[in-house]
Amino acid sequence: MKLPGMAWGSTRQAGNAAEDRALAHLRAAGLRLVERNYRTPGRGGGEVDLIVRERDGTLVFVEVRQRASRAFGGAAASVGASKRRRIVLAARHYLLRLPAPPPCRFDVVALDGDAIEWLRAAFDAQG
Repeated sequence: MKLPGMAWGSTRQAGNAAEDRALAHLRAAGLRLVERNYRTPGRGGGEVDLIVRERDGTLVFVEVRQRASRAFGGAAASVGASKRRRIVLAARHYLLRLPAPPPCRFDVVALDGDAIEWLRAAFDAQG
C-alpha cells in the first residue's frame, strides 16, 4: 500500500521489513527459507513473497501483508481474489522447475500494527 507522500524506496523498505519480520516468525516455528520474492518473468505475472519448507517437506508459498491496524478488515482481508490468482500463477511457475512437486500450501502472514497472525492454508490453488 503506497501512502500519499511516501517515496517508493520507503514503501519497498517497509515491505522488506515486513517480510523480515514474517520470515523470523516462520523460522522460529521451524520453517526454512527456500526463496524470497520469486517472480514470474514478463509483465502481468505473479510474485510470491516467501517460499519456505516445513520440516515434513511441504513447500509453503507465503504472502506477507502489513497494515497499520485492523481497521477496514486488516492485513489478512487485503489478500483478494486477484492477488490470490497471481500468487497461484507464480507458485505453478515455480513448481515447473522441480522434477517432482512436493506437497504444497498457501499461507498468509498478516502484520497488523504490532500483532502478527500466521494463517496456514489461507487459500487453495483455485484461488
